[in-house]
Amino acid sequence: MLDLTFETPKPKVIAGAKSDWELVIGMEIHAQVSTNAKLFSGASTAFGAEPNANVAFVDAGMPGMLPVINEECVAQAVRTGLGLKAEINLFSAFDRKNYFYPDLPQGYQISQLYHPIVGEGEVLVELGDGTARTVRIERIHLEQDAGKSVHDMDPNMSFVDLNRTGVALMEIVSRPDIRGPEEAAAYVTKLRQIMRYLGTCDGNMQNGNIRADVNVSVCKPGAYEKFLDTGDFGHLGTRREIKNMNSLRFIQAAIMTEARYQIGLLEDGKDVVQETVLYDVDKDETRSMRSKEEAHDYRYFPCPDLLPLEIEQAWVDDIAAGLPELPDAKKTRFIADFGLSDYDASVLTADTDNAAFFEAVADGRDGKMAANWVINDLFGRLKKDDKDITDSPMSAAQLGGIIDLIASDAISGKIAKDVFEIAYTTGRDPAEVVETEGLKQVTDTGAIEAALDQVIADNPAQVEKAKANPKLAGWFVGQVMKATGGKANPKAVNELVAKKLGG
Repeated sequence: MLDLTFETPKPKVIAGAKSDWELVIGMEIHAQVSTNAKLFSGASTAFGAEPNANVAFVDAGMPGMLPVINEECVAQAVRTGLGLKAEINLFSAFDRKNYFYPDLPQGYQISQLYHPIVGEGEVLVELGDGTARTVRIERIHLEQDAGKSVHDMDPNMSFVDLNRTGVALMEIVSRPDIRGPEEAAAYVTKLRQIMRYLGTCDGNMQNGNIRADVNVSVCKPGAYEKFLDTGDFGHLGTRREIKNMNSLRFIQAAIMTEARYQIGLLEDGKDVVQETVLYDVDKDETRSMRSKEEAHDYRYFPCPDLLPLEIEQAWVDDIAAGLPELPDAKKTRFIADFGLSDYDASVLTADTDNAAFFEAVADGRDGKMAANWVINDLFGRLKKDDKDITDSPMSAAQLGGIIDLIASDAISGKIAKDVFEIAYTTGRDPAEVVETEGLKQVTDTGAIEAALDQVIADNPAQVEKAKANPKLAGWFVGQVMKATGGKANPKAVNELVAKKLGG
């Protein structure tokens, strides 16, 4: 057992009913393991293939076909567990979970109920108010995915696509430590970020590669603390499970809709019945899917086709030695090494590609300036163009070149914006843009002084006002910059204006 520090979470209080209620949420995240082959067959896991193209005999449940464990799926589960500071179980075993569903040809799912591959861990979740706390992980187990039933191709028939059948999933089960919809979204976001850093799941929610089952219950204020003290789940109220959520926005909406439904029942003197529900986005309501099954309903028993999985500590240690720098560590380093704010470091480490791009730009340069250009200018422009960093028309070397030109006083910050636009849209080298477009900054104080003298001569009334009120001297700076096409060195202009006007 891991010794996990745990801070009691601040609850989401739902007001507006007859009395106050608190939310309690636990989540089961189904994350598709990033591998080329399925958990127990060599069939491809590539997304977007023709229906039933990626199906081996064992996936189709053909008689006599035996599963063979994919070692890389096991390694990916271990990597994920290590990334979540979790206990890796050197002994684990697979079980059959029996139920009938049209897109589950075997009539059972191979999963891990009694002996999961990963035990207790933790996730540090950052909240919108700038605070962070730990959500405890109960377990991670490997299991097969089911296929997909298609109901919209024919008015009288349903079709089955078995491409997903047998794809490896990691089911990441949390403790009921999440206390609000925003926190639930933050938890999923952090898990997704960690797995993308590790390379164990691509995190694509649109393709269904991360799906969440959300267990929601409501309780009176103070009941959760009693649960923590006693371990008695009876204090938390009856939970209902919202199945197969793959949108952060809809997860939050579904939680609040379900909470209001349960509160309405309880305040009318009715009982909440434990069951599995689906969230109807269009109607903004949860509706019953089936009564909530218990383990015995699935008739779990050890899978007779697979031996228990025994792994060596040395193998786990080798995987641990090869782990990349994870988001929390990278964020801490960015703050320390580059002097970034917590916010900027969070933005830059949200994605591995963003972080790598920033580090390339900041290498040997001012970290804060690099962060400003990457976040405000480049990210802003990419968002406008509906692109991400992997599609950026501007390379890290080009953006770094612009920063170098500013640092060397070759161009001003204002001119740099024009250089950025040209380099972004044409792919040209920033230094070449400055040279050929005549954008080099004027540093000749004689030329700047001549421009200032002309402005002073043309505006005697403004001179008198500026001498009486030094705050108006900025007007002369702007006029000189205008006269020089924005190429004058701003520092030199400010110094000469102060000198000439007696500031």
